[in-house]
Amino acid sequence: MPQRKISAFFKPSDLKTLEQPLQPKGEFDLQRNSIDYREKEELNLEPAKPGSKRTASKKILNKKRSYAQYHLELGQSDFLLHTCNVCGLMYARGEEDDEKVHKEFHKEYYEGIRFKGWGNERVVSAPGDTRDRILMVVDEDPQAHKRKLQKVIKFIEKELGFADGELLHKLCKAYLCVSGHRVVGCLVAEPIKRAHRVISHPDDKNSNDTVEKSDSRRPNKSLLRFGDVDFHVEVVKKCKATNNCETDQWVNGAVLCEEKALPARCGVRAIWVVPCHRRKGIASKLLDAMRKSFCSDKQLEHSECAFSPPTSAGYALAFSYCRSKSFLVYRSGDV
Repeated sequence: MPQRKISAFFKPSDLKTLEQPLQPKGEFDLQRNSIDYREKEELNLEPAKPGSKRTASKKILNKKRSYAQYHLELGQSDFLLHTCNVCGLMYARGEEDDEKVHKEFHKEYYEGIRFKGWGNERVVSAPGDTRDRILMVVDEDPQAHKRKLQKVIKFIEKELGFADGELLHKLCKAYLCVSGHRVVGCLVAEPIKRAHRVISHPDDKNSNDTVEKSDSRRPNKSLLRFGDVDFHVEVVKKCKATNNCETDQWVNGAVLCEEKALPARCGVRAIWVVPCHRRKGIASKLLDAMRKSFCSDKQLEHSECAFSPPTSAGYALAFSYCRSKSFLVYRSGDV
């Protein structure tokens, strides 16, 4: 028996494609037309009459998409909330509502709280050449006056570190400085019975001065030569004047007072001025208005007014206003 050729085990190259069963022409065209019709109906490619269902679906398909902004969290400290360096409010950047709230809060914190005025204001001091005035608010005043005062008190409590509702009580008298339809300063005072005098160190004239002194010895001179030109260089040693006085008590945050109590009538519980109006004498005007109107029978002297344990800025204000480092400080037990 003759051996079969190897080509007999493989199909010819022209027979690689499989033959598909033939389909009647009419049935194939009908099926293709039905498929095309369904595709056109889904894609809404055929023209439709106005007001038909196809027109409504076309509007929905062509509606503009709303794109959302995505962010990458890579360990940023302020990824979700950002803290303002001026007003301290935390808000989400890019959020329209948060940006609006921060803008209003920042303006009131930095420039003052809006104030349209009252019909029956208790004006304590009003310079004639300006519209600025200082108003006094007590616990018996109308609710509208106290609501505005409470809004100011919230700013003070947050900045000075008081707890909510701790600063103001029924015996307090509040003084509001109004300028340009905004409350730019506030002082809260309360009646007290006694206070203690701050212990001050003797002033040293050279305690705060930095003096540059040259060395008493003969200055060191050297010669530099560049070609035919000689340069004489003189070296002078400089040193700072030594300070032999004791360290100020406020550096370490300690308030040293005398044990002996002195009689006092008014205590400054807190005083606050908005940042853009500081160093303009508003705090001193508030203190003057307080001494003038706190007692109905007389104007108080500086020696009859005391301050609550102040901060470094409060100490500077008390020293400047009383013109002495031995001003009065009162505690909660002295009320």
